[in-house]
Amino acid sequence: MHISKPVLALAVGLGAGAVQAETVAIASRPDLTLSLANQLADATLAACHAQQRTAVVAVVDRSGQLVSLQRDDNVGPHNTVAAQRKAFTALSTKTPTLLLAERARSNADAANLTTLDELLLLGGGVPVLVDGAVIGAVGVAGAGGAETDQACAQSAISQVFPAQ
Repeated sequence: MHISKPVLALAVGLGAGAVQAETVAIASRPDLTLSLANQLADATLAACHAQQRTAVVAVVDRSGQLVSLQRDDNVGPHNTVAAQRKAFTALSTKTPTLLLAERARSNADAANLTTLDELLLLGGGVPVLVDGAVIGAVGVAGAGGAETDQACAQSAISQVFPAQ
C-alpha cells in the first residue's frame, strides 16, 4: 500500500496536534453537581421549615448558573428572582450577602456595589466553599428577613459540608 506524501504529512500533522493538545494545561476545578445542588436546596428548606418558615432557595454552580430552584407554596413570586440574585451575588463576591450589605452601608467604597444591577445586597446568599475554593452558592428569600434567610442557607451548607 502506497501513501502519498501530502496524506502522510497531514496524518503526521494531525497526530502532532493531538499530542500538543494533551500537553496544554487544562484547568480542573470542583463544581456543584445537580445531586449536590438538590441536597443543598432540600437541606435549606428543611432548615427554614424547622423555624416554621417558608422560602425560595436557589443554588448556583461556580459559574453562576442556576442548578436547583425550589419554592414553597404561597411564597411571593418576587422571592424567586431575589433568591437567584442573592446566590449569584454571594458567588460573584465570594462573600455572604448579609456581610456584603453591612459593608455597603458602612464603607463608602463598598457602597458602589449597590449600583450594580446584577448584585442584590440583601442577606440570604452564602458561598459554598470546598478546600477554600468557592464552588457555588445558595440563595434564600422569603423566609422572613435577611438574617433568617441567611441562617437557613448557612445551616444547609454546614449540614451538607460538615467539615467546612
